[in-house]
Amino acid sequence: MYIFSIKLEDFMEHLVFTLVTFVLFTALVGIISGKIVKNSDDQKTAKGYFLAGNGLGGFFIAGSMLLTNLSAENLVGLSGQSYAANMSGMAWEATAVIATIIMAFVFLPMYLRKGYTTLPEFMEERYGVGVRRMVSILFLIGYLVIGIPVCLYAGAIAFEQIFDFATVFGISEGMALTILIVLVGIIGALYAVLGGMRAVAVSDTINGILLVLGSVLVVVFGFIAVGKLSGGGFIVGVKDVITYEPAKLNAIGGKNDPVPFACIFTGMLLANLFYWGTNQVLIQRALGAENLKEGQKGVLLSGFLKMMVPLLLVIPGVIAARLVPGLTSKDFAYPSLVARSLPWPVVGLFCAALFGSIISTYNSFLNAASTVFMIDIYKPIFNPNLSEEATVKLAKKIGWGFAAFAIIFTPFLDVLSTGLYDFGRSFTGFYNIPIITMVLVGMFSKKGSKLGAICATIFHIAFYACYKFIFPHIDTPFTNAVSGINYMYIYAISFVIMLVIIFVCSKIAPNTKVFDKSASRNDGYDMTAWKHKNAFAIWLVSFLVYEYFIFSPAGIATENKNVVRIAIVTAIFVIETIVLIVKEMNKRKKTA
Repeated sequence: MYIFSIKLEDFMEHLVFTLVTFVLFTALVGIISGKIVKNSDDQKTAKGYFLAGNGLGGFFIAGSMLLTNLSAENLVGLSGQSYAANMSGMAWEATAVIATIIMAFVFLPMYLRKGYTTLPEFMEERYGVGVRRMVSILFLIGYLVIGIPVCLYAGAIAFEQIFDFATVFGISEGMALTILIVLVGIIGALYAVLGGMRAVAVSDTINGILLVLGSVLVVVFGFIAVGKLSGGGFIVGVKDVITYEPAKLNAIGGKNDPVPFACIFTGMLLANLFYWGTNQVLIQRALGAENLKEGQKGVLLSGFLKMMVPLLLVIPGVIAARLVPGLTSKDFAYPSLVARSLPWPVVGLFCAALFGSIISTYNSFLNAASTVFMIDIYKPIFNPNLSEEATVKLAKKIGWGFAAFAIIFTPFLDVLSTGLYDFGRSFTGFYNIPIITMVLVGMFSKKGSKLGAICATIFHIAFYACYKFIFPHIDTPFTNAVSGINYMYIYAISFVIMLVIIFVCSKIAPNTKVFDKSASRNDGYDMTAWKHKNAFAIWLVSFLVYEYFIFSPAGIATENKNVVRIAIVTAIFVIETIVLIVKEMNKRKKTA
């Protein structure tokens, strides 16, 4: 019997090495994280446990935000999309930079100026306590039923495809996935429940560095493996992938591709704004910033890292399509590429990093869920006078309860039929659009009221449920037309209708809440902005445009590549980068 072109007895020896490597690295991350947070008071106060005592620097914010987002769901799902279709799925990663810029310039200053711990606190101040409770419940349901289960399922798929535990131990694939889900769930809960936000952020950053290095190695060794098909190496492999099926390198998606290009400017923009500007899982890191400068720096740096992700997550799917065609599921592409191309000692280190990314996303969801439950539901409703220390203790118990629920619920998911990434993103639509709609209206208009927020949310959930579950089974011209629309267009359609509902309701029941978004906290928090934010944002947008140029028919996604045009556009981008760097260096000298 052979597994990944090696004999079973050799595989078992390699498996032992991999497990030892994983245990040692995981222990090392725990020791380093423990030393960094050793003298903090994070376990004694709610602010310390949930927001790291407002002591996170930009580097840790960026590292934690990236690794929370860069999970097995992304590795498995995005590579699966490019394996089956093309690189249009990279829009989820690259275009997120626009959302990070809006978060850094608009949302974050208001959040930090107000001193919020959770987004539902904003909802109460803007709309009232009823809306705060509603949004808190939406977050909890979304995290426990969609976010955490998809993360655990993706991790289980990755490890099962790499190691083939089902074959090695003579069990069914379903049983192997269930065992892996339980193991990942328990270990991940230890990070989130026992360590708090600072421990999560520190361990995320350390794991993130290794994961990025490991992902680079997957791409490099993947190209080398393709090159060997023609008797060459890395360079031959790159040329082979670029020339073999260039249409796969196209990021400009058509209407039948994973991400139609028009979606970028409609539903995807809203989804990214929700994820990077309002989703408690992500913004909790930025809310823990030691000052506005570090918060903006961390958020914008995470935007830069997101634009590097397509090279690490989407390109592997294109490589796998050349190296391992004919897989039974597109979601097997990334782990199959890892198993086929990486030398076995490197597989051990990569799996340790992959496990770190799974743990990161999982414990981030757990931490956010327990934060929302304690701060927005339990404490204000049942025990307003609960002490800081008692709040932290109870939050840990709640975290264990949430972890147990997710571990039990996850094996019942059926995600492979539709694709892991589409499953997670489409079902998030039940709560992401209502929340981002309420935030945008709440921040930029005085019209939104409690009645409008509640009615609009009820409409969206009902409409989206019909789109997902009812319309596909009703054969009428209307239902057939709606069912055939990409879910991201449904996001945009629902958003517009929700705006109409909110403004109509504001006429029926005008807003009675007075919300002053310029009002500031009184604890001396430093609200000085990062002086390089404007230049960095301009460069990020330029990088985004350049990236889409390269992965398009105008760039390398065509059989007739115009080398001169590619060289000219590249030179323009490089010159712009140099000019911006020089201007910012001169600005620093003048202010020094």
